[in-house]
Amino acid sequence: MVQTLSYATTGAFSGLLTDYIAGAPALAPFYNRRPELAAFQAQIDEKKASYSPEARQRLVADLRAQYAELGGEVPPAVAAHLDLLARDTTFTITTGHQLNLLTGPLYFVYKIVTAIKLSQELKAAYPAYDFVPVYWLATEDHDFAEINSFPLFGKTYSWAGPGGAAGLGGPVGRLRLQGLDEELLSQLPPEVPAAFREAYTSSQNLSEATRRLATSLFGDYGLLCLDADRPALKQALKPLLEKELREQFSNQAVQATNGRLTAAGYKPQVFSRPLNLFFLTDGGKRERLELDSQPQAELLALAAAEPERFSPNVVLRPVYQEILMPNLAYIGGGAEVAYWFQLKDVFAALGVPYPIVLPRNSAMYLSRANAGKLAKLGLTATDIFKPLAELKKQVGAQLGQEEISLAAQQQALAAAFEQVQALAQRLDPTLVKTVAAEAQKAAGSLAGLEKRLAKAAEAKHETAYAQLTALKDKLFPEGGLQERTDNVLSILLNNPGFIEQLVAAFEPLALEFAVVTEG
Repeated sequence: MVQTLSYATTGAFSGLLTDYIAGAPALAPFYNRRPELAAFQAQIDEKKASYSPEARQRLVADLRAQYAELGGEVPPAVAAHLDLLARDTTFTITTGHQLNLLTGPLYFVYKIVTAIKLSQELKAAYPAYDFVPVYWLATEDHDFAEINSFPLFGKTYSWAGPGGAAGLGGPVGRLRLQGLDEELLSQLPPEVPAAFREAYTSSQNLSEATRRLATSLFGDYGLLCLDADRPALKQALKPLLEKELREQFSNQAVQATNGRLTAAGYKPQVFSRPLNLFFLTDGGKRERLELDSQPQAELLALAAAEPERFSPNVVLRPVYQEILMPNLAYIGGGAEVAYWFQLKDVFAALGVPYPIVLPRNSAMYLSRANAGKLAKLGLTATDIFKPLAELKKQVGAQLGQEEISLAAQQQALAAAFEQVQALAQRLDPTLVKTVAAEAQKAAGSLAGLEKRLAKAAEAKHETAYAQLTALKDKLFPEGGLQERTDNVLSILLNNPGFIEQLVAAFEPLALEFAVVTEG
């Protein structure tokens, strides 16, 4: 069962995201086309006119090589999509994510399911074309601390990395997996599916392992996983690298856009640098490239000869992605949508089509048990987003709890003391302060009595309120959305059909928050 509510109603998303969903005119200058079904024909036409056969051939050849390096058979749906991608009538729908261990938070899954479902819906709407979902592996990210742990059933599982801190600082996709089995995999509950362990024990590095795991979860839907940290693919970066090294064009474009965003009332999400590039050193590190790090002529010569030594940062990574693929839409979370809005002029400077930016599907999952608890409390699935105090009043009213309010008595008390104060003013003005002090003291006493009476009334239904509080904490871990903390295993172990349920439930272009109850 699926229920929906607006993103704004949840109170969990930024003003920029809710304004974008609502079609606020102030944001219109920062994107190309709205995420609407009718907009995709123009997006197809624009991308088809700019994406060359050579680019397509390079992409398909390297993707085939990436899957071949895993050994074994490619799932039939993945092989079919690789074949389709070679045709000039096939386009990609892309999402991207860090290489979190064992998928990390739930929204990793939600992103990919959104891409899968949108691809299916576009095929139904535009049958002359084919659409392939792609997961862009963030293999060049070097922030290992953001991906090396995840919580499951109240316990945090972590990995120190190969060789500890000394082995870190480079692209995470290249990390060897020494120590992962002993430190983490062997500690997992025995009921964890074997595919989650085997993805890592059968792989040479974190990029391979993440591809294996994503394929085990989504291979039947034909998901393609792309690692762009590849020498053959980096050849496509040459024009971008030359322009960036000569002109620092991306920073100029972003700074101008940031000014317009700020004037429109929005805060820029990411920081742009004079050079939005990293350099991959011989020692395997990914280091920020500074303007004065080497003579420009040397950097230009290196970029022309060995573009694989360069790595785009958050500002230029999206452009690299769109250069590589015949992509129509990028699916991201609220923060990603915000930083994509800083980049439209960067795309324009390179003559690369700016994709449709689509907020990923966002959802809360209700197990049968939790849905039953909600129903027992007389609440709907969407009620749970209300503040706890408001929910207690709602539950209390249903249980027949008397509403405790001494507001009328406070007003009467204040009126009485006003009369006393007026009398004091006439008879002895020095007593006015004394009367005011007594009025404040009496009001405080009455407020204290109100709290005690409310607590006494609440105590009659203490069990129901305790259940409500526990349920609220369970569905909003650490006060935030479940999807930002919980791991997919916390659901899959009890509901093996969870991913299929999501694919059926999500409607990417509806732009609504979903509450998915276990079927």
